[in-house]
Amino acid sequence: MDDTMIEAPLLHQGIPPRNPAAYRVALVHSFYSSRRPSGENAAVLDQAEALRGAGHDVTLVAAHTDTLETERGYALRAAVQVATGRGRSPLAQLRRLGPDVVHVHNLFPNFATDWLNRWPGALVATLHNYRPACASATLFREGTMCTACPDGDRWAGLRHGCYRGGRSATLPLAWAGRRGAAAHPLLRRAQRLVTLSERSRDLYLRFGVPPEKLALVPNFVHAGSPACPEDSTTVTPETAARWVYVGRLSEEKGILPLLRSWPEGEPLDVIGSGPLEPACRHSATGTVRLLGTLSRQEIAARLPRYTGLVFPSICPEGAPLVCQEALAAGVPVLALAGSAAADSVRRDGTGAVYGDAGDLPQALATARERFPALREHCRRMHAERYSARSWTAGIQAVYAQAMAQAAGRPAAPLEPAC
Repeated sequence: MDDTMIEAPLLHQGIPPRNPAAYRVALVHSFYSSRRPSGENAAVLDQAEALRGAGHDVTLVAAHTDTLETERGYALRAAVQVATGRGRSPLAQLRRLGPDVVHVHNLFPNFATDWLNRWPGALVATLHNYRPACASATLFREGTMCTACPDGDRWAGLRHGCYRGGRSATLPLAWAGRRGAAAHPLLRRAQRLVTLSERSRDLYLRFGVPPEKLALVPNFVHAGSPACPEDSTTVTPETAARWVYVGRLSEEKGILPLLRSWPEGEPLDVIGSGPLEPACRHSATGTVRLLGTLSRQEIAARLPRYTGLVFPSICPEGAPLVCQEALAAGVPVLALAGSAAADSVRRDGTGAVYGDAGDLPQALATARERFPALREHCRRMHAERYSARSWTAGIQAVYAQAMAQAAGRPAAPLEPAC
């Protein structure tokens, strides 16, 4: 077996024995490079653990960019694979495993797509981002949301060099997506497609994906785990009055507009790194601290001590895990309007939404008064909507539907995920 492919059951202490209601699940995931911390990578590992904890037999079939990119000719092979859909396949491993359901999280760029129609069983895919519709996967270009490609201008991404800022890098993705999102091999083949937010679901509907394929099952984070401790609620003088931003320092995250409009005298900690770090340092006022990259455990230990999490993203996002981690820690969210995070804050009452940079000073002042009373509500909403238990119940229903359809049986309708 290729040593870049992992085919071993995940280890989990105290797993109950398999029962007749349990499924054999194969999770297929191409792991992104560790140079760019990925919430998607973390979500896949967390979901595997949650399924194992619920008694399911889970195997991770993975390819790791960190390993593969050291091989000679990797970049060219990956580009050809993306453009043609032919190349590395998990099919042999899946046939040996014989899972009840294959759950694909990410194939880009290390798995091909031509194997999908050769797998005869149930197949579910999670749409963590907008890659099937957008070369950059963000629906963001030049400071604003962009849906030119999925709206019909198929070569807009190539003209603008949307993937990694270059046309040559974008060409394989543009060619692969030339027929539109609904024709993407994974979206066409899967019995069920999991979206993480109402906004993501509505966008994929707009791009032509059949509504009967889409299921809304938000991501989750563990409360009480090392990554999100329940008892880390002590407020210290150092952080009692501070706000926090956690994320990549890049244009689509809205970090520069946030810093340029941040009121003097309001303390803010910025956690993360990225291409805009020098510009962020230049724009930061005296009460803003740039803390760089911290581990997930370090962030979780700090989060409960902040007044609120500021989420200024100017792209649609999927369902950012950091917002769920904040809720699990009892920390309300102040979100810029226009993202899935802002939608959930409005719906769940877990913080506040501001309209633009000019609204930020008043929004902060109002939030400082309101947010302390929301902390218990945030923890409660996390438990109801974004816990491992709620996610497991939702994904089990999705699996059952996909398996019924693959077997030619009528599928029971899904209950609303939230």
